[in-house]
Amino acid sequence: MTPGPHPPLPYRTLLFICCGVAFGCYCGTWMRLPVVPLYAASLGADTVLVGLINAAFLLMAGGFSLPLGMAAHRLGPKLLASLGLLILAGSSFLLYFSRAPLELVWIYLLSGVGLAAFGPTIMTLVANISPATHLGRSYGWYTTALYTGMTVGPGIGGFVAQHEGFLRVFLLSGIFTLLVLAAFLASLPRVGLRPDAPEAPAPRPRVLSLRADRPLMGCWLATLGGCFGLGMFITFLPLHAHHQGLTIAQIGLVFSVQGLTNALSRLPCGYLSDMVPDRRVLVVAGLAGFALAQAGLALAHNLIHFLFSAILLGISMGLAFTSVGALIPEVVPASALGLAMGGYNSVIYLGMMLSSACMGPVINLIGFQGGFLGTGVLNFFIIAWFLRLMRGYPGPGKGATGP
Repeated sequence: MTPGPHPPLPYRTLLFICCGVAFGCYCGTWMRLPVVPLYAASLGADTVLVGLINAAFLLMAGGFSLPLGMAAHRLGPKLLASLGLLILAGSSFLLYFSRAPLELVWIYLLSGVGLAAFGPTIMTLVANISPATHLGRSYGWYTTALYTGMTVGPGIGGFVAQHEGFLRVFLLSGIFTLLVLAAFLASLPRVGLRPDAPEAPAPRPRVLSLRADRPLMGCWLATLGGCFGLGMFITFLPLHAHHQGLTIAQIGLVFSVQGLTNALSRLPCGYLSDMVPDRRVLVVAGLAGFALAQAGLALAHNLIHFLFSAILLGISMGLAFTSVGALIPEVVPASALGLAMGGYNSVIYLGMMLSSACMGPVINLIGFQGGFLGTGVLNFFIIAWFLRLMRGYPGPGKGATGP
């Protein structure tokens, strides 16, 4: 039977499937996160080249998220998300065979395309299956699963690297992601996720019309600023913490604690986002906490300091990004949601890419402490710009209709 305009299974069932697949994808991919910078350094890469390796990954993820988010409207989730998982698994196996820093750059370019194919596709699907009154909690559940994967992955990666070496992490990551792909292909045909949607509008006119949507630009800007700081964390925290005397396993623990608090905060923050009169307040509070966490990381000198800063960073991310994710479907029409979410994913990765590419030379000049402190200050400027762009936004249920 040909599926109609809405998925045939209930909202809760489809949300559970999305959450499970997101957990598996990000757990497998994030196993590599605390390991690749240290592996690159062991191959002779300096701080600038380590930043460029992560920048390559984030550049491709950001650059391809917008067009692939638009393509998801035409092609449906099965093809794009499956292709993304396959590319991510393949890139892990290529890392296993890599032996030079420049090889890591090319492999991470490929990996970024894989994440761009997967991330916007699943996120748009969550918005499409969710009632307008449940957007906050839907993104709460979805991002809880996603960041739980980001929590478990680095912990596994750090533990395996400490006891078995870097290469075993890459092999495990590739095998695990292939298992997620198999589970995804087995479950997706039974739920009829692809709707028979009308033909998507031409990309260029739609992009031009959204450019004048100041609230959407504000959401993207807040995401860009927060993810610039996140890029500092994922790219340079391993080197900064290592210089402060932390072991590889302890660095993996810091990543896991940040991801755990991020994951655990997503669901209550999602419900809170549905209850407050104005989600903008939560975005501002989250970005402010994010800036303070960056300062804490700059001043950290032992494991306890890093752990407390990581906890604040995780909670702040849960508060800000869950609210931003729920704001976007409110400020754009349903027909533009794929594009808007593709742009949202683009600025996530571009923000982290800019940090990875730009802050390496800055850290060489002013050190890790100055780099993290400067990133925190930047987020306070982002808060002011976000509020300016959101000025005049009518609030939930008064702007553009959601899905």
